Amino acid sequence: MNTQNYFVHPSSLVETTAVGEGTTIWAFVHLLAGVRVGQNCNICDHCFAESGVVLGNNVTLKCGIYLWNGTTLEDDVFVGPNVVFTNDIHPRSKNRDYTLRPVLVRKGASLGANSTILAGTTVGRYALVGIGAVVTRDVPDYALIYGNPARQHGWVDETGEKLLADGPGCWRSADGQRTYCETDRGLQPKD
Repeated sequence: MNTQNYFVHPSSLVETTAVGEGTTIWAFVHLLAGVRVGQNCNICDHCFAESGVVLGNNVTLKCGIYLWNGTTLEDDVFVGPNVVFTNDIHPRSKNRDYTLRPVLVRKGASLGANSTILAGTTVGRYALVGIGAVVTRDVPDYALIYGNPARQHGWVDETGEKLLADGPGCWRSADGQRTYCETDRGLQPKD
């Protein structure tokens, strides 16, 4: 990648060369070698990413995000300020034999400020995790979850608006323009 195609604030330390065009990396960010960052990402102040972290295109990391090896954020993911990611279920100081438990945040999902994402979980496509939620298990596509531990409180569309019931296993947007059906992975837009 060419550093002329993205912006790095002078106070940041970017050891990776895999940064996509149009990405902005603000003050006091540290990206280790082996991190992959897609195009048009916005990485705000005081973020850190370990080797092995993957960010898709159009990812937004607000301030105070620390991403550990095994974390993958797909395209269009939003991560609010101070969201906590983990990658080890049984952490101990100086344990070199820990078991890496990857975290996957699927396309278009949003994680609210101060939420915590447990190692080994997947947050589904376009899911919305509320502020301060503690995510201890996988989140279905389009699910609205919040609380400690996080529980599902409905469904949302691609814009984050809560969906309305539209018959057994079916949901619709408030404007009636989009409909969705329940599947084993969450919701699926109707054709």
